[in-house]
Amino acid sequence: MNTNFHAIDMDTWPRAHTYNYFTKTVSTLIYSISVTVDVTILRNTLKSKGLKFFPTYLYLVTRAIGKQQEFLMAIRDDVLGYWDYRTPFYPVFHEDNKTITFLWTEYDEDFEVFYKSYISDMKQYGKSHNIMLSKETPPSNNYIISCVPWFSFNGLSMQLQNAKNYYAPIFEAGGFTETKGRIIMPLSITVNHAVVDGYHIKVLLQELQWEMNHPEEWIKVTEL
Repeated sequence: MNTNFHAIDMDTWPRAHTYNYFTKTVSTLIYSISVTVDVTILRNTLKSKGLKFFPTYLYLVTRAIGKQQEFLMAIRDDVLGYWDYRTPFYPVFHEDNKTITFLWTEYDEDFEVFYKSYISDMKQYGKSHNIMLSKETPPSNNYIISCVPWFSFNGLSMQLQNAKNYYAPIFEAGGFTETKGRIIMPLSITVNHAVVDGYHIKVLLQELQWEMNHPEEWIKVTEL
């Protein structure tokens, strides 16, 4: 997929006054929200098809944020605009020495294409140690998405320095908790208030939960 950058017309953009307030009056306001999502149906479906959870998580979050302009915003050449979609930029944990390197996989709307690209990237770059980027520099439309599977959490706050023009969202998932047949996953979402309000997160979470509850809508193969 090729992504384009679309400049915002500040004279007609309905949210211009809010953006100006948070960039000129407040300067910078980064905030994190921690929620829980129900992954019961998703986990059971993936297990039955022999599919991995992490690349599916990458796909679903990237798919969900791609449906809202607010999560695609960026500054390019001092111009505010938005991408067509984002590229997931994620850490790879090395069990042998307990370190991480970062990797990215090009997003594709087709789950099968994205999943296979992730598997290919992991085979080619996943074992690279002692360098922060195992692949070349990620594209400008990247966003950070991660998971700490070793524990669950009730809250998680990201502290970003020099984040005035950083508008990409950050996602961090935690370990699963199973209660009475339901599997719950904590999810922290960090955003810049200049471009994202609480309402936009609410719409995002509704979309993400729907996708997790209806894997038949995007999984078109029995196994990969």
